[in-house]
Amino acid sequence: MKSINMSSYLSNHVIPRLNSCLRSLRLVFPSLVGVGAGLVFSQSLSAQTWIWYPGDYEIWLGNQMNNRRTDRGAYFPPFWKQDSHYVTVEFSHEYDLTAADTITLSTEGRYNVKIDGKMLFGMPASIIVPAGHHRINIKIHNQSTPPALFVCGNTVKTDSSWRVTYEDKEWIDESGKASDTSATFYVPAGSSSFNDATSCPSSFRLPRTPINATSVKGSLYDFGRETFGYAVLHDIRGNGTINLYYGESPEEAKDKQHCETLDRLEVKDGVITDLATNMKTSVANAYTLANSKAFRYICVETEGCTFSDVSMEYEYMPETRRGSFRCNDAEVNKMWDVGAYTLQLTTREFFIDGIKRDRWVWSGDAAQSYLINYYLFNDNDEVKRTIWLLGGKIPITSHINTIMDYTFYWFNSIRDYYMYSGDSLFVRQIYPQMQAYMQYVLGRTDSDGMVRGQVGDWVFVDWADGPMDKHGQLSFEQILFCRSLETMATVAAIAGDEHDVAYYQSLAASLKSKLMPYFWNESKRALAHNRLDGHQCEQVTRYANMFGILYDYFDDAHKQTVGKSVISNDSIMKITTPYMRFYEMESLCALGEQTDVMRQMKDYWGGMLRLGATTFWEKYNPEDSGTEHLAMYGRPFGKSLCHAWGAGPIYLFGKYFLGVSPVEPGYREYEVRPVLGGLKWMEGDVPTPFGHIHVRVDGKFVTVRSTGGHGTLIVGGRRTNIPANKEIRVNKS
Repeated sequence: MKSINMSSYLSNHVIPRLNSCLRSLRLVFPSLVGVGAGLVFSQSLSAQTWIWYPGDYEIWLGNQMNNRRTDRGAYFPPFWKQDSHYVTVEFSHEYDLTAADTITLSTEGRYNVKIDGKMLFGMPASIIVPAGHHRINIKIHNQSTPPALFVCGNTVKTDSSWRVTYEDKEWIDESGKASDTSATFYVPAGSSSFNDATSCPSSFRLPRTPINATSVKGSLYDFGRETFGYAVLHDIRGNGTINLYYGESPEEAKDKQHCETLDRLEVKDGVITDLATNMKTSVANAYTLANSKAFRYICVETEGCTFSDVSMEYEYMPETRRGSFRCNDAEVNKMWDVGAYTLQLTTREFFIDGIKRDRWVWSGDAAQSYLINYYLFNDNDEVKRTIWLLGGKIPITSHINTIMDYTFYWFNSIRDYYMYSGDSLFVRQIYPQMQAYMQYVLGRTDSDGMVRGQVGDWVFVDWADGPMDKHGQLSFEQILFCRSLETMATVAAIAGDEHDVAYYQSLAASLKSKLMPYFWNESKRALAHNRLDGHQCEQVTRYANMFGILYDYFDDAHKQTVGKSVISNDSIMKITTPYMRFYEMESLCALGEQTDVMRQMKDYWGGMLRLGATTFWEKYNPEDSGTEHLAMYGRPFGKSLCHAWGAGPIYLFGKYFLGVSPVEPGYREYEVRPVLGGLKWMEGDVPTPFGHIHVRVDGKFVTVRSTGGHGTLIVGGRRTNIPANKEIRVNKS
């Protein structure tokens, strides 16, 4: 680590960047200084909804979810810093009312109300706001759940036009006079889809539905496929113990010593005690376990007790599959279906990694879930919730999930979100947090302006089956970092911060100019994996090279060279995780190798299907056999058999086979570049902010139907306009 003169660093870097952050807040949210923010709205921008400080609810809800993990009955929290919500938040708005408005208030927390600076008595549930110009300030305190507000009136109603702050800085001098200016920054309120005053945000729970086992063999209950929820025991009798052993495979459920998850119950005198939590419940016709689990199989062991049956309550996020894909190949169709079910199970309050082991929000995993989501659910709220949670609170003390590369995925996922959604408000809201994270990163660069692992950093890259040096300057990390700087410039432009546009563009250009001189190995026709002590190392891996293709950091000649020397070279260490095979397949698609990609997907993802997978796995090595497929992390059943990053084919089919992708944010403009990739025919739907784009391709024709946007069909070098709400049919020859 290079030595730093702290005084110089503060004056030359930290203070100017803090000033820039303040300037950015003014640019992102103009006129947000002072009580009421100086903004006047004649009417609300949308229907009333619950509002809160942006990111607060998401962080609170994330803490509820991230802390549910258990390890064989023991509580197992995340190992990274967990932030909390602001306990006191002020909500502010100004109105010009042509007539008096009677409003009702619902809050989460104790509160006071000020109209035009005058505080009202108590905590009024209903207020008459007279006609005229008025400033409304409502301050809410709540330590247990995020302060939240719902106001319902004819004109006065809570929505994103309200402003919020966590400190109003309103002081009173010795004469009793209140301060004229507070220097308080108000930001647009956060919200989601809580539009019912009686259903407060903190009461949100995922729905459940009862499911019965499909077969029973002795004490082993089989639910037919991978699932998630709560085991239910029926008609418990006697005094004694009940042990439940869960498994994604029958081998795991039957192995009492090594199964990853289990429950132990004591039954005595009509009372059931959960021995993991010491929670006591009176015996009833049906007893539902308190902690959710992932499983396909449950093995039940009893002593002194009996029961009549085992069922479950399936817990799920109610998502609608808006995307679709079908073709002539039945295995490929099953691949799409299993991929969709995999993402469905791992889409919960947030996009999580997998349902059995961690059940945490990991940034690298989530970055892929977002992309898959855009072609399956197109649920923007789920994306925003997850990004807010991962972004946390200032001050920044570590990389996201402690992983360097996962911080960069977070930056770049915001760029992707804007392209697929066109949601500039969210991008402006999250921009100050992005600035804070980027300054943390920049404060840890070396003399070359490059990142390298420091104390406390986890340099992950991938789970590799061979040696991979993670010391020094990794080419893979520099490429992700460079892309993140470019993202910062893009977002700064959306926020209207011209100073930071130039600043981040300069940093990105400087770093990009060093990538080829520092890492290109001409003899190996590839980027070297890393540099140590200023010298290029000999190892070549796929990671930096395939991202260089994806980000257009190579010219066309180098792309083709790397495609042959690395991506299609079996002598280079193979990738055995769906996580990085996702990007490997995407880089081949970017080179126009869809036929080879289809072959590899049928071999890799199809290989899991042929082994009986009902969801896609955390890792798959075709060279493994038997129970080797279940082992990971030095544990016989440590591998997750339902992992979000396994659903990658959904994204590949939508973007590179159907060929649909946005060209302008929110699909204002889009392209359709269909490639059969060895299939005889295919068709499917891609969801967009305006509706659907339907594509059908066979040996002779391409048919496209879109409900909005301005599209261009590109077939054989020919470009054809795609009008909205009208089907076009183009001959491929």
